Amino acid sequence: MSAFITLSRLSWSTPDGRPLFSDINLAFGPERTGLVGRNGVGKSTLLRLIAGDLRPSAGSVSRHGRLGVMRQLVHVDASECVADLFGVRRDLAVLRRAERGEADAEDLADADWTLEARLEAALARFGLAIALDTPLASLSGGQRTCAALAALVFSRPDFLLLDEPTNNLDRKGWDAVAALLADWRGGALVVSHDRALLESMDTIVEVTALATSRYGGGWSAYRAQKDLKLAAAEHDLADAEKQVAAAARAAQVAAERKARKDSVGARAATKGDAPRILLGAQKNRSEATGGVQARLAENRLAEANASAAVAREQLEALQQLRVTLAPTGLSANRRVLVLEKVTAGYAPDAPVLRDTSLAIVGPERVALVGPNGSGKSTLLRLLTGLLKPWSGEVALYVNSVILDQQVSLLDPGETILENFKRLNPTEGENACRAALARFQFRANASLQFVHSLSGGQMLRAGLACVLGGRAPPPLLILDEPTNHLDIDSIEAVEAGLAAYDGALLVVSHDERFLDAIQIERRLRLTRSLDLRPTDGSFRQAPAADHTAGLGRNRPVRLV
Repeated sequence: MSAFITLSRLSWSTPDGRPLFSDINLAFGPERTGLVGRNGVGKSTLLRLIAGDLRPSAGSVSRHGRLGVMRQLVHVDASECVADLFGVRRDLAVLRRAERGEADAEDLADADWTLEARLEAALARFGLAIALDTPLASLSGGQRTCAALAALVFSRPDFLLLDEPTNNLDRKGWDAVAALLADWRGGALVVSHDRALLESMDTIVEVTALATSRYGGGWSAYRAQKDLKLAAAEHDLADAEKQVAAAARAAQVAAERKARKDSVGARAATKGDAPRILLGAQKNRSEATGGVQARLAENRLAEANASAAVAREQLEALQQLRVTLAPTGLSANRRVLVLEKVTAGYAPDAPVLRDTSLAIVGPERVALVGPNGSGKSTLLRLLTGLLKPWSGEVALYVNSVILDQQVSLLDPGETILENFKRLNPTEGENACRAALARFQFRANASLQFVHSLSGGQMLRAGLACVLGGRAPPPLLILDEPTNHLDIDSIEAVEAGLAAYDGALLVVSHDERFLDAIQIERRLRLTRSLDLRPTDGSFRQAPAADHTAGLGRNRPVRLV
């Protein structure tokens, strides 16, 4: 298999000199490769090195064929439009001049009369029917991703470099990405935390702080091989710790033996039975022998401790994050929230939601699903009081916290620890640090400023600050919580939320995530402004639960 991309002893360090990875040797051919690893380990940086955006500190990158690169479009220039993604603004201007009868001979010679039809077809492949002069800033995150993918395929590359291609996509957009990769006959390197997408990969490459490893097959095969490595690492650490214990015992025995011999020699010298010169020679021999044995035992102990440290580091690189949460105390019959016949929107004649009703009672787990633009975020804004309904009523009966995609409850100018203390004012210093450590913000890591965190680290910090205290909120509202998390963090959040005993309202397109956190109801919002169940688990609360007693229990009113 010929390689499109070859990395030879590739190394890269941050501008402040911190090594991110070193001595990487990898080759990528006409196969689909998933690139995985924890946030901050350097996956996107590796893509930038391959694309030529960064120069390696050492080693080389060899490229063959045309690369097509799709980066995450987090921030866009206000002047950019869809045509800029395709790089055809000038070509479209020629066609516009020709349509107005203003084109000269040179323009007419350069005009590509099929261009607009081909561009529209490329966009339609990803479910987009938008004008080419549409500003990128006016599109949703999912629409921008689909437009970027359309532009990428339009350029007809030999090898694809995709950075989180399914972030912010609804099901239709996700299906388009999956179909693209399923039919792709060139090479593709995909940075992703989307386990369903990774399942379709031919191989998985994992980047860790210690090494870069290749695993044959998709996600399930990778996890099976990782589990074997984890078991081996646990065995190696247990053996190493036994060696440390044995070496420590040997060092103690050697020290005690030397102390006894020194004591015997001291007593003999005190009695004066032997000539002084003989006593001196015996003392020197005893000290030399005892000293050698003691130093040998100490050296063996140091070597055993070093081996155990290496084994422990290997295990920590493989282990998944574990999260435990304090109980909320939410009872099964406690009314949590009610939306009763709510109509709301942003433009007077264009309601996003109409006559929408929803009730959550007790520790129910409800997911809001549906295509982008169907009103999921609007419904969350109603619940948080950021938007008022035109008609109907919204009531919250318990304390709640929302974690949006920007994790706006965190102050970017504060450290993680300072944010935790602000949001959990009754917790002591040790309790704060212990809570953050459970979310892998140990020691100095808790002193990082929020503005310096990656998207995944920021959401993990938000979860730690909200759920890590002694009294988590009875209602947790999550808006696309897995969008910027690495897979280890997703699985840790899943484990934590599975143990959470409060009510959950979650907006997510990640079906594996929803299954893992034991969602009981999926309510689908459609663009026809209707809220409806997607499966038989839907239990419509009786009328009394929607309307009766709205004034009791001191609900937090948002109307």
